Amino acid sequence: MTGPQRRRFAVASSTAAATPAKRVTRRRTETRNRLLTAAYEVFAEEGFGRSTVERVCDRAGFTRGAFYSNFTSLDELFLTMWEQRSAAMLAGVRATLDKFAVDGVTDLRAAIERLDRAVPIDEAWYRITAEFTTHALRTPALRQVMAAREELIVAALMPTIVAALARVGRTVPDPVALGQALVAVHDGTTVQVLMEPRSRRIRRRRTELLCHVVLAYSTTTPELSTATEG
Repeated sequence: MTGPQRRRFAVASSTAAATPAKRVTRRRTETRNRLLTAAYEVFAEEGFGRSTVERVCDRAGFTRGAFYSNFTSLDELFLTMWEQRSAAMLAGVRATLDKFAVDGVTDLRAAIERLDRAVPIDEAWYRITAEFTTHALRTPALRQVMAAREELIVAALMPTIVAALARVGRTVPDPVALGQALVAVHDGTTVQVLMEPRSRRIRRRRTELLCHVVLAYSTTTPELSTATEG
């Protein structure tokens, strides 16, 4: 990606994030979805760095014209894919956390175990994102876009997590710090889980580490503590 291309990409990404999405037809939506599905398969099989627009088009059954009428590059396509999967993950986590109140979950470890199960660990997606992250680290404008979107995901998720922790008697003084710590633990332990997917020991340690992080970045809610003592 040349200097001018990077600047155009950064401007386009910033504009897309700041303005509502354009209205698209049903046919256009179907085309985009087919391209996204095909790209996921190609990225997973061949690696992002070795994938091409031609390979994605061949897998989807479209021409290059169809691709470029929907995406400016494979970078933009990946970011769209990431946005969709992030939205699905956020919806799943929120639904799980919202059920705590209905189910009466008050135990921290039980809550974290449920939360952990709500976040899927997909080996193919991990490979794709790991390769794209390496690519982004070599592209300053793209690195900025990814960092900004990561912050948006954490910001969107933390209010639900903070509310769920409040129901189990924990107060979070710095939600941003907790969010960053949870992401770090998730990313790091995901590799261990993928290396030994059948290991209960690794899953158990992942849960324990998440518990330690939550305890380190939260405090006992004073009101609940007083009520319990009384």
